[in-house]
Amino acid sequence: MQLADSVEVNEQGHLLIGGVDAVKLAEKYGTPLIAYDVRKIKKQIQGFKQAFEDAGVKYMVSYASKAFSALAMYQLINKYGLGCDIVSGGELYAALKGGMPPERIEFHGNNKLQDELEMAVDEKIGTIVVDNFREIKLLDHILRRKHARIGVVLRVTPGIEAETHQYIMTGQSNSKFGFDIRSGQAEEALQQLMKNPRMNLMGIHCHIGSQIFAVNGFLMAAEKLVEVLADWKKRFGYEADVLNLGGGFGIRYNDFDQPLPAEEFVSAIVERVKELVAKYELKMPEIIIEPGRAMVGEAATTLYTIGSRKDVDGVCHFLAVDGGMGDNIRPALYDAHYEAYLANRPNALREQMVTVVGKYCESGDVLVHDCALPNTKPGDILAMPSTGAYGYTMASNYNRNPRPAVVFCEDGKSRLVVRRETYADMMACELGLED
Repeated sequence: MQLADSVEVNEQGHLLIGGVDAVKLAEKYGTPLIAYDVRKIKKQIQGFKQAFEDAGVKYMVSYASKAFSALAMYQLINKYGLGCDIVSGGELYAALKGGMPPERIEFHGNNKLQDELEMAVDEKIGTIVVDNFREIKLLDHILRRKHARIGVVLRVTPGIEAETHQYIMTGQSNSKFGFDIRSGQAEEALQQLMKNPRMNLMGIHCHIGSQIFAVNGFLMAAEKLVEVLADWKKRFGYEADVLNLGGGFGIRYNDFDQPLPAEEFVSAIVERVKELVAKYELKMPEIIIEPGRAMVGEAATTLYTIGSRKDVDGVCHFLAVDGGMGDNIRPALYDAHYEAYLANRPNALREQMVTVVGKYCESGDVLVHDCALPNTKPGDILAMPSTGAYGYTMASNYNRNPRPAVVFCEDGKSRLVVRRETYADMMACELGLED
């Protein structure tokens, strides 16, 4: 097993995260602790942006913030000029608090609430990605009442099934997201939006899935969308300014995962779009992509403290840590496969095979199956890499456990960006029974 990209080992034989001793991080901030190597995030940002710059096209890299939506992350992406993809009023609020310019915010979601849409209109965000007919009607009602106008992008389902887990496939015709192309829904939505003076139809969007390792699905999506745009130009006179191909770029969780570098994805996508635009004699649109997991996933390592152990010879060897499904639901939800090693002895001989489990009162609270580790003792620090996406943002208070702290590490220094919840925090919204 190789160590994650964002992790090195120091002279004391301890893991380093962003140049900081992981054992000292655990001592200072406690565990469970999600520790980000900020250099890794910056490397991904620069990789995506440079690939577009090299291609010489108009573009926007829009961070899919559901992957990790902390205030510090919004501040970081704003510093580097990225756009921001949000999917709720809460994410919009956090993005604005993080200094994101409203014009660089895209609002996604299949059931946006009225107060969320009103907030988006009031804040004059750049784009609402419309997802269904009810939303068009609701948004029109809001715009009429507020005497406002806003940019919209039409989300379509291209009928492409990405090679990934069924729960994170989104481009097929039976997806809950977007207007279906095959049935004519997308065309009907186009005509409604073209006639609406309060909505500026900027282009179309699709998202085919997540944790995708091959570029073929993106190329097929580009072909389908540009073909549709060529047809719409011919029949309706509509020409798009924006072509948004979503995100879904895969990352490495374990030795079996072989993701492509960001540059290869972008280069292949841009070249195909250029070819298609020339073929159909369309103007070159602004290309937007929405990496989330690919931006932050490999940048973080979660640190746990090892506690109890259960051994039944020939049956099982369970090693329990002080976190679990409350800070990383992905193994239970998606059967996601992670790796783990000891932060205090990463290079020690791994002579036992164990199942790493959490402290939650669920049999399904398993973090890593068949994990090769050295002999362990209570108090050892377990490191689980590639937990930067959909860990903190999907965390819960199940069993009344506080959500973990988050630190940013860079150049040998650490900074607490999300403090650990307290029991009082968890009770703050509860009123109890009246006397």
